[in-house]
Parts: sequence; structure tokens; C-alpha cells
Amino acid sequence: MAKKTVKKAAPKKAAPKKKTARKPNAAFMKPVTPSETLAAVVGAKPMPRTEVTKKLWLYIKKNGLQDAKNKRMINADANLKAVFGGKTSVNMFAMTKLVSKHLK
Repeated sequence: MAKKTVKKAAPKKAAPKKKTARKPNAAFMKPVTPSETLAAVVGAKPMPRTEVTKKLWLYIKKNGLQDAKNKRMINADANLKAVFGGKTSVNMFAMTKLVSKHLK
């Protein structure tokens, strides 16, 4: 017995959508003020959350605080320990949660 092959209809392509310029999320770009504790690391002037994160990572890399074996862990120095609520080592994903407590 020979098998019959059934051709499947090709899916129809949707009409191309017009590309619009991407608008930045206003809440995401809204300047936030760091607490005094966090200001010791990133500076005291109001800045967007994205800028806070960039400056935090610059500080971490400049001072060699990223764990050598597990790059996801951040080893806190005296300034970061205050930001991290007294923890000496923090996962990079937990770090953002701890830093958000220091933003107004």
C-alpha cells in the first residue's frame, strides 16, 4: 500500500505593518532621586532608573566587586553593603530589587 502525501496550504502572509518610531516609556525615563546611601555610589542628582543601573555597574566593575567564579554574584564593599541591607554578597537580579528601595 502506498502512502498518499497531502500538500498543506502555505499560511497567508499578513499585510506589512507600518513601522512607527518607538516611544520611550515615560515612567521608565522619569528621573528618580537616590537615597543618601545610594548617592555615595551613583551620585546625588536625580536621574532615570536606567542611568542608576549603568552607574552602579560602572562602580562594581571599577572596584572589581563582581565574583570571579560566579559572575552573577556581586561582593559588596562598605558602600554597597549599606545599599544591600547589610548583605556581603548579592545575586545581580536581587540587586535591582534592593536598589529600588533606595529610589524616590
